[in-house]
Amino acid sequence: MATISTIKSASADRTSTAPTSPLLAEPGRDCPFCPRLVAFRETNRAREPQWFNAPVPGFGDRNGRLVIVGLAPGLQGANRTGRPFTGDYAGDLLYATLIEYGFAKGVYQARPDDGMTLVDCRIANAVHCVPPQNKPLPAEITSCRPFLLAAIESMPKLKAIVALGRIAHESTVKALGLRAVAAPFAHGAVHETGRFRLYDSYHCSRYNTNTRVLTPDMFRSVFAKVRADLS
Repeated sequence: MATISTIKSASADRTSTAPTSPLLAEPGRDCPFCPRLVAFRETNRAREPQWFNAPVPGFGDRNGRLVIVGLAPGLQGANRTGRPFTGDYAGDLLYATLIEYGFAKGVYQARPDDGMTLVDCRIANAVHCVPPQNKPLPAEITSCRPFLLAAIESMPKLKAIVALGRIAHESTVKALGLRAVAAPFAHGAVHETGRFRLYDSYHCSRYNTNTRVLTPDMFRSVFAKVRADLS
């Protein structure tokens, strides 16, 4: 059963310094803000020059009512293909679930030219660049947060945010200026934030599914709730 909390912004009157234009809501190909991630990017470009190897932009409809916030690109997934959750197991589960609940259409074939499109939905990440061992540092999460806020603010019809994992949840909470203590992460939790509802899910990683921390049914239940609330 979902836990529902109602929370208010801790900084409702804040002035955002993040870019809000859709053209500015993504970091550039050679974004310099995180030195460790820049060095890792350059190493990957030298080793795999045919890969995308750049900050991965969001994917989907900016006029959608749902945004899904992931952690960061996977090395051989989105960092290779250039589309969020494309090319690794997490994408297999995510896109199958989105298609099932009408948030995507087409056939997911784990490549960016497969013709699959999102419906009323967009995908963003807390961190745009692939981190070593898939573990971004706190400073890197903070550096990328203005882009997450800009992505959220560039969606005028946004009603629902699904955070995949604790880090995505915490960065989203901070981006929205909410009190973290009032919005604790828990799988299946729903947090009322005024304009939005924030839904929590464990990340759909292979590790989480292999260890049964997250089952496909648990994951589907989150999107079933979102679909019911948006209907």
